[in-house]
Amino acid sequence: MIKFSDLNLNPKVLKAVEEAGYEIPTPIQAGAIPPALDGRDVLGIAQTGTGKTAGFVLPMITLLARGRARARMPRSLVLCPTRELAAQVAENFDTYTKHLKLTKALLIGGVSFKEQDTLIDKGVDVLIATPGRLLDHFERGKLILSDVKVMVVDEADRMLDMGFIPDIERIFGLTPFTRQTLFFSATMAPEIERITNTFLSNPARIEVARQASASETIEQGVVMFKASRKDREATEKRKVLRMMIDAEGDKCTNAIIFCNRKTDVDTVSKSLKQHGYDAAPIHGDLDQSQRTRTLDGFRAGDLRFLVASDVAARGLDVPSVSHVFNFDVPSHAEDYVHRIGRTGRAGRDGKAMMICVPRDEKNFEDIERLIQREIPRLENPLGHIGAEAQGDAVQDGAPEDTTEKKPASGRSRSRSRNRKTDDAPQAKPEVKSEAKSEAKAETTPEAASAPAEKPAEQPAEAQQPRAARTEHAPRQQAEARAQTAPQETADNSRNDQRNDTRSDASDTKRGGSSSRSRGGRDDRGGGSRVTGLGDHTPTFIEKSFAERYDG
Repeated sequence: MIKFSDLNLNPKVLKAVEEAGYEIPTPIQAGAIPPALDGRDVLGIAQTGTGKTAGFVLPMITLLARGRARARMPRSLVLCPTRELAAQVAENFDTYTKHLKLTKALLIGGVSFKEQDTLIDKGVDVLIATPGRLLDHFERGKLILSDVKVMVVDEADRMLDMGFIPDIERIFGLTPFTRQTLFFSATMAPEIERITNTFLSNPARIEVARQASASETIEQGVVMFKASRKDREATEKRKVLRMMIDAEGDKCTNAIIFCNRKTDVDTVSKSLKQHGYDAAPIHGDLDQSQRTRTLDGFRAGDLRFLVASDVAARGLDVPSVSHVFNFDVPSHAEDYVHRIGRTGRAGRDGKAMMICVPRDEKNFEDIERLIQREIPRLENPLGHIGAEAQGDAVQDGAPEDTTEKKPASGRSRSRSRNRKTDDAPQAKPEVKSEAKSEAKAETTPEAASAPAEKPAEQPAEAQQPRAARTEHAPRQQAEARAQTAPQETADNSRNDQRNDTRSDASDTKRGGSSSRSRGGRDDRGGGSRVTGLGDHTPTFIEKSFAERYDG
């Protein structure tokens, strides 16, 4: 079995490692340190939490043990994607160089330029920086990178996700071509591989685990959650999180809770505090001093729950994290590996649980495809509240269902009323406003063969001239509207109509004969009207019937 003493490290470095309590290197350390000490470029691929930081810090300080830095010209450069990861590398540097006289400078945002300029002016052996702040110092003329002998890029895939690749390429161009490059990443995206092919010279590739694989010491699980209603999803989802925490009990000594958005980080943290949980947020919009205090409190055990965005997913080394809760399914499958890598570090056991809502199922499938294993499904702490509530809503006539049906049914009833209203003035006066004797006379064969000398038996209305019938049109229209009233009122109206029609017929008998002789047709149906043929009876048919009735 390989030990640190077998890796040809500087004796003072070995002493610091032993004092830190380490004796046996991890696979990535055992594979990366020997070629790095030989001066070769190194491409290290390993899952998070396997000790990549010590894998490049130990050989780097061994190589820098001899020599001296000059003002504004650092001898080595370490690039990190986040402030927290850069600060962690600086802590590792302090731990392993306690017996060496090497200096460092930490260039990150949220810190005064003046303090950083003072350190650079004195000359540093190791410069640890984020890409943005490093280029700020260079453009201000405070930094010269022509003396960099060892350059380290940590968490390169995270650099890609955060859009730092153009800055990384520019920084590579500012450093000497003869530099030694140590390149570490948990995953190997095509863009990352292009950079390694461009800027690394015959690197020693150390891949100690399958790319983007999760540690076997981490117990994983997912709750497939569906809210009872869409507007209650956030509230019920936070309740599920609290119930998952309570179910773990004393086994959950501390935990990191990851959210996709910064606003959700603040909301979840505030909700946990209101329910009596010791929680605090950490994300990129917070002041650097507040982020440092929060992280220090979590590491010291003063804070139980750290609610974080992906700014805390990479490189944070808190060895005693017992649980990781993914409140949201990460948008990128690789982020899941890094998130759960905050627990189960250095061979310890850990537990990672996630809440997946229906809209995140596609991202969840990508995660299972990446890690090439099925994540066990956990029981929903709320039971089947979502399905039951939806079923009750449908059964009881939920508002969302009735609002969709009401407009259709309302339009249907409106159309029905309109059709009845439009048809009523045409159909009802035709049948009910005319005398029953007229209907019998026109529809029975006996009426057609009746003698012509009995004109008095014919309806009086049939003998009215056009002018007389037009004069009484308002009364007949009112009578038609009265048909929609109770039956008693309709009967009275018909009786009044018959009386008025008979009285008028005695005065206009001659005019009615002349009208029929002309074969004219009135608007509301007269004696020449043929029942059953509608309002559009051809004129020649009316004439034939008129001549037959007139005898």
